[in-house]
Amino acid sequence: MAILSEGLGYGIVLGFGLVFAGIMTVITTIQKRFLGEKVTSEEYMAAGRSVKTGLVASAVVSSWTWAATLLQSSSVAYKYGISGPFWYASGASVQVLLFSVLAIELKRKCPNAHTFLEIISIRYDRKAHFVFLFFSLLTNIIVSAMLLLGGSAVVTALTGMNTIAACFLLPLGVIIYTLFGGLKATFVADYTHTVVIMVIVLLFSFTAYTTSDLIGSPGKMYDLLQQAAALHPVDGNHEGSYLTMASSQGLMFGIINLCSNFGTVFIDNAYWQRAIAASPHSTVKAYLIGGLSWFAIPFTLATTLGISAIALESNERFPTYPDRILPSDVSAGLVAPNAAVALLGDGGAVAVLLLIFMAVTSAASAELIAVSSVCTFDVYRAYINPMATGKQLIRVSHAVVAGFGIIMGVLAVILKEIGIDLGYLYMLMGVLISSAVLPVTFSLLWKKQNVVAACVAPLGGLCVSVAAWLACAKIYSGEITLATTGTDQAMLAGNLAALISGGLISVVISLVKPDNYTFEGTRSLKQVTDDVVRTPDSNNSTEDVVVDEPQKEEITTLQVASSKEDDLKFDQEEDAKLAKSARFARWSSGILTVVLILLWPLPMFFSNYVFSRDFYTGWVVLSIVWAIASTIAVTIYPIWESRDAIGVVFKGIFGYLTSRSSTNAV
Repeated sequence: MAILSEGLGYGIVLGFGLVFAGIMTVITTIQKRFLGEKVTSEEYMAAGRSVKTGLVASAVVSSWTWAATLLQSSSVAYKYGISGPFWYASGASVQVLLFSVLAIELKRKCPNAHTFLEIISIRYDRKAHFVFLFFSLLTNIIVSAMLLLGGSAVVTALTGMNTIAACFLLPLGVIIYTLFGGLKATFVADYTHTVVIMVIVLLFSFTAYTTSDLIGSPGKMYDLLQQAAALHPVDGNHEGSYLTMASSQGLMFGIINLCSNFGTVFIDNAYWQRAIAASPHSTVKAYLIGGLSWFAIPFTLATTLGISAIALESNERFPTYPDRILPSDVSAGLVAPNAAVALLGDGGAVAVLLLIFMAVTSAASAELIAVSSVCTFDVYRAYINPMATGKQLIRVSHAVVAGFGIIMGVLAVILKEIGIDLGYLYMLMGVLISSAVLPVTFSLLWKKQNVVAACVAPLGGLCVSVAAWLACAKIYSGEITLATTGTDQAMLAGNLAALISGGLISVVISLVKPDNYTFEGTRSLKQVTDDVVRTPDSNNSTEDVVVDEPQKEEITTLQVASSKEDDLKFDQEEDAKLAKSARFARWSSGILTVVLILLWPLPMFFSNYVFSRDFYTGWVVLSIVWAIASTIAVTIYPIWESRDAIGVVFKGIFGYLTSRSSTNAV
């Protein structure tokens, strides 16, 4: 395929990556200088716990927009028709919506947490902590590998760039700005990534449905899809049509997608960190806005590029013409690049390359800081140096960011060499991690889950899910191979078994000897005492006191009393406000989940309805309008919310430049 030069591939992956890292580093420096932000361990790991709604929502969208979001969604659209984009979007957005419940409960029950594993450690014991530490790091490893597998496959396909080089160079810029700015830097980078991604999604949509000489309107696309169904009817779709939600394989994928993605949200510390960083009263709104905004990305993009690939592969401008896209290329995520090239030529290839670069690097930054926090607080501070100072924690975090950045590339290369691609790993992830979803949820929402259940349920569920996965592969295909274990039937069995068995085992064991946890222990968790403390002098000014010995009792007491950033005051009024937010999160996320998973798609599935021309036009318009609304929510709204801080920065820069000019003139 390689329609772009190899040099351009290196230019975007390495050159653009380093330039972007430089820009993010400059922005972080400006924030420190003109907004008074200091790199303490709490700021580095928790971003001050005061990030506003819009920026958190943008960060959620960015961290949940993987290479798979853009590539795999278009692949299932190509395979199943219009049901694929919907099931991908709905099956992976409800987890973010439902996570709003855990996010606000985190604020209520452990406001000073740095990772969700700290809650496990305090509530249960070391054994449970080890169990969930294993699942947390396994999740980060799987997600990181998927990011680079999908990203490197597209870069190689479009430019001919060496795959191994792409695996190691893609995360390079991310490592630099994450090292420099920590969690706050990833929020700024996430916002920038989200802006670029949303603009490109809209570019493809308006091109395909308004200006393209090959399509140009929903009506023309409808006609092309009818012709494609006559040539290549879809097995399992009603009447073989691409224009129906009545797709048995699409529904099966939807269930797999739903089960597997619970693990990659609920067990990935990246999403907990965004809840930790959010201000308490922004948390629920941020996750609801983020989940609904993210829905538009796979839904709109795949309804554009995935569907365009079906419509245009019989056109001589399609890269694989006169052949169809190879199944291996579909699984590797190359449907979207092929469609983009057909629509916009070299410009489409560059746009996809930039889109994938943004998706990979944004999600990679979230994974780097997530792993860094886990290793720093749940390994180093928990078992190696419990009295670590803030400076020591930052040094450890820097080392982990650099080390895991390299490990990400190594993992992707290993998986690539043994024949595991993006599609296979995406379907497999739930089998390996979703057994821990309900036990983690119960740790915050159910006081009766006991320590035995917390330890046994995730591991027992993993054994059940792997057994179900392999047994189904054997029964359905007659043998256990890489190919047979990758079938929809085997993956469905494994994913369902993981999610259900983990919760079921926990409930059964807990009811035998119920716990009655009050969460007082988690509420008492303190923030890290940093090395520099501001203390009042006799003239009511302040001076810096350097603390050489970590965690001195008198200093800690002073900090708890004087610092607004230390411990949230859970008085009755504040707790009542958060309890109200928690109720709103339950109702709103529950209703939205029922609508997206049951009320909207299932009647269309059971009715065997095949879209009319007018209905399909409305479907396309809905996807584009949703994308526009999402763009406003996660690109314009954050700017509006931060207008005061932006004003302070510009005034500071203007004052700095004018004072320099005056000095030079003198």
